Amino acid sequence: MSVETMKVLICDDSILARKKTKTALNQLGVTQVFEAADGEQAIAAYKEHQPDITLMDIVMPKVDGVEALKAILAVNPKAKVVMASSVGTQENLKEAIKAGAFDFLQKPISEEQIKALISKAAK
Repeated sequence: MSVETMKVLICDDSILARKKTKTALNQLGVTQVFEAADGEQAIAAYKEHQPDITLMDIVMPKVDGVEALKAILAVNPKAKVVMASSVGTQENLKEAIKAGAFDFLQKPISEEQIKALISKAAK
């Protein structure tokens, strides 16, 4: 899979975090970027777009990231969902990894982290 054809879903309740991540992805050559502001939207967007990789915040309204992760994996057990969370959410992280997360990023997410993640997912 090439970066140019990769589809990425960004799920975060922070519009600023989504915008920053989308900009970093676009600079890497990813043009198909979809967004969701909560876990409920994330599940619907995953079903609609079938992204190659999903970046998911853990703490979100309506449906949290871990529940959304489980719902996405129920749709596609091979889905690559990368959980992101800030300091102090270690319990959530353990739960996300147990539930089948592809990887984990500590917030704030840097452009270098995104670049490494995209190259890992493209392999």
